[in-house]
Amino acid sequence: MPVLRNISQLATCPPGNAQQDAGLISQAALAWRDGIVSWVGRYCDLPAAFSSEEVIDCERRLVVPGLVDCHTHLCFGGWRGDEFEARLQGATYQDIAAAGGGITRTVAATRGASIGELQRKAAEALDAMLRLGVTTLECKSGYGLDEANELKQLEVYRRLNGEHPVTLVPTFLGAHIIPPEHRQHPDRYVDMLCETLIPRVARLGLARFCDVFVEDGAYSVEDARRILATAQAHGLGLKVHADQLSPGGGAQLAAEMGAVSAEHLEYVTPEGIAALAASGTVAVSLPLASLYLGERYLPARSLLAAGVPVAVATDFNPGSAPSFHLPLAMTLACLNQSMTPQEVLMGATTVAARAVSLQEQAGSLLPGYPADLAIIDAPSLNHWLYHFVPNACVGVLKNGNWLLT
Repeated sequence: MPVLRNISQLATCPPGNAQQDAGLISQAALAWRDGIVSWVGRYCDLPAAFSSEEVIDCERRLVVPGLVDCHTHLCFGGWRGDEFEARLQGATYQDIAAAGGGITRTVAATRGASIGELQRKAAEALDAMLRLGVTTLECKSGYGLDEANELKQLEVYRRLNGEHPVTLVPTFLGAHIIPPEHRQHPDRYVDMLCETLIPRVARLGLARFCDVFVEDGAYSVEDARRILATAQAHGLGLKVHADQLSPGGGAQLAAEMGAVSAEHLEYVTPEGIAALAASGTVAVSLPLASLYLGERYLPARSLLAAGVPVAVATDFNPGSAPSFHLPLAMTLACLNQSMTPQEVLMGATTVAARAVSLQEQAGSLLPGYPADLAIIDAPSLNHWLYHFVPNACVGVLKNGNWLLT
């Protein structure tokens, strides 16, 4: 039963705590057995039963739960660096999409890539995320937008989940945009989603959630309600891309349908906030997308004041958030959303785990939880998120096994 000691600050991130209380313990120690946390507390209170166990010196560093990135688009073909330049010259997200760029362009690249090419690219990103301290990851499809290629993306996730140490939570996002070949008759694509693709994804067990992008140029509230109801009837959990570019009623729909999360919410209305608070739906903040698009940030203080839990994730994708750096997203949430470091850490651990229905299995360092943790080369949580460096993570434990030391 190894004992990790000489921890300057340990963040336990209990799921029952208020978001501003990350369960910090100074001068701490942590022990685990068979991949499960068995004890946490101040080192001076370590039970005598642990006195003869192997001791690992943390060298007065910060220890946090393995980070949970609860919104990514991990599998995609190509990149879109030229669109980055176009936005810097004044083109909007909508301008680029209207010219055939944006999601449509990535759909073409993803359809043209082999499953092996997509898997290798996604695995490289996962390796880099792990080195940042990420041990659990939600991953969406949505760049296939036909039966064969949506299944191809989800098959990449199935393979990686069996081969890679990071825990993957796959989400079906066939309702990302209307694919180009269906734009004249979008109802036919919605029919295909509801009558063919969602039932097949559920039957094959390829996804745990179904997501839909509610926005001008994507899906109406009415079509999204039908898609989500179909997914729910087939046993899939629900997520909603809501109010990213305009106040389109996505937050209210997420609350109405009992979605586990509403994601983006940069333009959420007071009515949307009230609905989320009443439903218990998690708000997922994606500050890297706001940074890259030059858009407003999610109103975290309003959401938290209303009692809505706020997760923090990357939105890693090739267009609007081409970075998988979750610690950077966490610092941006502090600076641009006025979230405290404890609120942000809770948002990237136990609250993020709640956004993928894993709050009893990930995101906390309490007895009975998997021994998933990251050692951060900083004396405290405040110092880590204030003094940003390319990567302060110097150790990662996953299910009691060292993956990075």
